[in-house]
Amino acid sequence: MAGTTELGPPDAATRAAIADLAAAAGAVDGREPFTEQTRLVLAQSADAAGVVHAVRRDGTGRVVGYAQRDAAGTTELAVHPDARRAGHGHALLTALPGAPALRVWAHGPHPAAGPLAAAVGLTPVRELWRMRRPLPLDPDADPPGPVPLPDGVRVRTFEVGRDEDAWLALNATAFAAHGEQGRLTRADLDARIATDWFSAAGFFLAERSEPGGVRLVGFHWTKIHPAAGAEPAAGEIYVLGVDPGEQGNGLGRSLSRIGLRHLADQSLGSVLLYVDADNTSAVAVYTRLGFRTEAVSVMYAAAETV
Repeated sequence: MAGTTELGPPDAATRAAIADLAAAAGAVDGREPFTEQTRLVLAQSADAAGVVHAVRRDGTGRVVGYAQRDAAGTTELAVHPDARRAGHGHALLTALPGAPALRVWAHGPHPAAGPLAAAVGLTPVRELWRMRRPLPLDPDADPPGPVPLPDGVRVRTFEVGRDEDAWLALNATAFAAHGEQGRLTRADLDARIATDWFSAAGFFLAERSEPGGVRLVGFHWTKIHPAAGAEPAAGEIYVLGVDPGEQGNGLGRSLSRIGLRHLADQSLGSVLLYVDADNTSAVAVYTRLGFRTEAVSVMYAAAETV
C-alpha cells in the first residue's frame, strides 16, 4: 500500500480536497461521513484545542482519506470510494495519537466499519439512532390548543448575547451522561450561531420562576435542512434537553410539541432527530410522538476505555 499520513491542521487546499472526498463518500454510501461538529472544526483556520487531524495521501499525493480526533478521543474518518480496501483507513486510525483509546463513529453504519474496528482492537459500545416522522403532528400526538406547561414555567425564544452561558450550563447538565453534546463549549455554540441555518426564532427556552428571578430548565433547538437534489427540505429536533430535576413532569414532551409546531408552520413535510439508543426517557417521548428509527450509527472503542 503506497501512501503517507500527515498529522496537523490541513491547509486550505487540503480542506477543499477533504470536502470533495466527503461528498464522494456521501454520494456512494447514502449518508454523510462527518457530523456537523467535525465539519465546523475542519473549516476553522486555527486548530481547535485538543483536536488531531490526519490526512492520508496515496502515492501520487492525492488526498484519499481523512480522520479527526477530538480531545476526548472521539473520532470520525472517511476514505474516498475509489481508494477503499487498500489499507488507508487502517493507516489513518493507527497514526492517530492515543489510538487504543479512540472512540470511532461509523455512520449508517458502514459495512467496512466492523472489520476495520476489529483489526485495531475496537468493539461496538454505543448506538445513535436517527428517527423521523411526518409533519404536522396528528391530533392524537398534538391536541389542538395551547401546549400545557408545568406550573411556574414559561417558554420564550433564545436571545443572542444574553442566553449563551445559561444554555451551555444547562446543556452540560442535561447531557452529562450522553457523549459529545454535553461537552459543547462557547466556541462551539458561537460557531453554530454563525451558520446560515441558525434561527433564534426556532430555539425555544423554558424558564422556571423562582424567588429572586428565573432559571433555565429546558430547551428545544430546532434546525431546518434545505432541499438538496431529490431530498426535500426537512426539520430537525437539533437538540432538546431538560434539567434532571424537571424530568417526569411533561416538560420534555411539551417542548417537543412547541418546536414541532414551529417546524410544521414552515411547510416542512418531515422532521428528524438523533438520539442515543440508551437514552430511554427521550426515546419514549419521541416514540409516543410517532418517530420511528430509520438509521443507526455505531461507535467502536476498546473495552477498557468504556
